[in-house]
Amino acid sequence: MANYVIDPEILKPFLPSKTELDFYQGKCFVSLIGFMFLNTKLKGIPIPFHQNFEEVNLRFYVRHQDGNVWKRGTVFIKEIVPKPIISLVANAIYGEHYETRKMNHYWQIGRDELEVEYNWKTTKWNQFSIKASNQMIEMDAESEPEFITEHYWGYTKLGPETTSEYGVEHPKWKIYPTLGYNIDVDFEENYGKDFSFLDAAVPNSVFLAEGSEIIVREGGNLK
Repeated sequence: MANYVIDPEILKPFLPSKTELDFYQGKCFVSLIGFMFLNTKLKGIPIPFHQNFEEVNLRFYVRHQDGNVWKRGTVFIKEIVPKPIISLVANAIYGEHYETRKMNHYWQIGRDELEVEYNWKTTKWNQFSIKASNQMIEMDAESEPEFITEHYWGYTKLGPETTSEYGVEHPKWKIYPTLGYNIDVDFEENYGKDFSFLDAAVPNSVFLAEGSEIIVREGGNLK
């Protein structure tokens, strides 16, 4: 997860109705995230040849007031996966912004270090890689990693006044201390001119999290 401070004005056109931007210590963030789906099931049913695959996404953070409760969630600018059926189903069911690209990944698990790398092809091969210590640690309470990972709702802008909402369930993750990273991504080609500044931007933080089982609940539209 590579996390960049961004001008909130850039994100306002992407903001779903009935949500507002969520800030951490007065800063607005957008995150480049690479991970593996493993043993994936659709409504409890495994789909042959579509259970294990890479995803890279760019997302930002919002909140929605439901009565007296603030729900903290994420909005995806785009999610890149290697299989067209996944894009078709995700866009149809959740109204998301999936795109299919050639992808690969590299994981090296050593005694002292971990190396994780994701690659995807546009007109060039993009790369996001990290090297981390092999000793997991707890996230500090109210830290930036906790803010980035502790959002349990997904919101999608379906129209000017229409927003879909779905729940995401997973335990609190642990992280690995970062030793180094490389980000070679054409942000404009992948995500549009609004995000071209990220080509030269330095992330506010980069970290590797230990994933877990995740449940994505079937959602509905906000009233």
